[in-house]
Amino acid sequence: MCINVYSEVKDLKRVLLHRPGLELENMEPDLLEELLFEDIPYLKKAQQEHDYFAEVLRTNGVHVEYVTDLLATALSEKNVREHFVDEYLNLSEVKNEYILEALKDYLLSFDTKGMINKIVGGVRINEFNLKKENFSTKVRLNKQFYLLPLPNLYFQRDPVAFVGNGIVINKMMTKARRRESLFMKYVINYNRDYKDTPIYYDMTEHFAIEGGDILVLTNKVLAIGISQRTEPEAVEKLAKKIFFDSNESFDTILAINIPKKRAYMHLDTIFTMVDEDKFLAHSKLESSLLVYVIKKGNNELEVIEEKSSLENILRKYLNNENIKILKCGGDDEIAAKREQWNDGSNVLAIKPGVVIAYDRNYVTNELLRENGINVIEIPSSELSRGRGGPRCMSMPMNRG
Repeated sequence: MCINVYSEVKDLKRVLLHRPGLELENMEPDLLEELLFEDIPYLKKAQQEHDYFAEVLRTNGVHVEYVTDLLATALSEKNVREHFVDEYLNLSEVKNEYILEALKDYLLSFDTKGMINKIVGGVRINEFNLKKENFSTKVRLNKQFYLLPLPNLYFQRDPVAFVGNGIVINKMMTKARRRESLFMKYVINYNRDYKDTPIYYDMTEHFAIEGGDILVLTNKVLAIGISQRTEPEAVEKLAKKIFFDSNESFDTILAINIPKKRAYMHLDTIFTMVDEDKFLAHSKLESSLLVYVIKKGNNELEVIEEKSSLENILRKYLNNENIKILKCGGDDEIAAKREQWNDGSNVLAIKPGVVIAYDRNYVTNELLRENGINVIEIPSSELSRGRGGPRCMSMPMNRG
């Protein structure tokens, strides 16, 4: 299967999603902070909203892939399935030998799709009894779960990033999300449709990087956020791989240093591209960032520190004098704060000048329309509780 992502806005042809499932039902208030949520979405409504999102994509000619379906194909052979479970339990830091053995047997007792659903949804303590117990297991069982659920999985933007003809399999910053990258690792290695895809970064690397910080602006220029979830060492290593150890056309990376706090979690939560010459951004973005320009030199990276406005930097490196940045919420400070909270800056372009956005961000959506952008609104009362918008929920695999 050909991976082809050289733009943020060209016609979207194939996209990766995850439909929310039991993992949302297995959250409880005591786990919210650990699982990176601030509220618990209502599953039935969240699924309806997500299905609407997927149908909008299909109606606009986009082929929708679900990550769990791709993984199920990759795990068709028993030995691969066993390796996956071993690696998943290791990433889950299950160290007690009795619990580890019992969990492995339990997961492998399901068919492939059932096993994947169980891994995503989480395994509660009361689902089965241990064959053996000792002091340590009694202590370990004084909680609700053997395996915590993966409620963030519907944000498919972060565990991987398709860049050019290759993939970045991300080392996630937080323990709560680290296991998610394993899904596409196995798809790339064992699903024959994708197994020849070049890998530009691997989840075994030491430094963290997440897909929400990676924007493919053109076939020459990437933007990567240095954020709460992406470290500068990862950006440097990725730059060297793409510039000097691949056949890619990219020669410039705009490394945008943003505040290291949850309100600015990823670059795409405060900055997305909506047309060839238009961007949508957090109303306070300009006053809170520093841009390093990483260029492909002769066998080494060349780094320039840009002190101009982001708009001027984009004009310069995208070679387009018409670049314009629109502010989330416009000039209304309260609307800007409210809609930024509800991911008003995080929209998904499916064609140049055509974006999918949450319906609740009506001030920002009207501003986009006033500037010639066609906005397709989707319902968002429950999906937005996870603090991520349409771009966060989707990973483009092919644009043309």
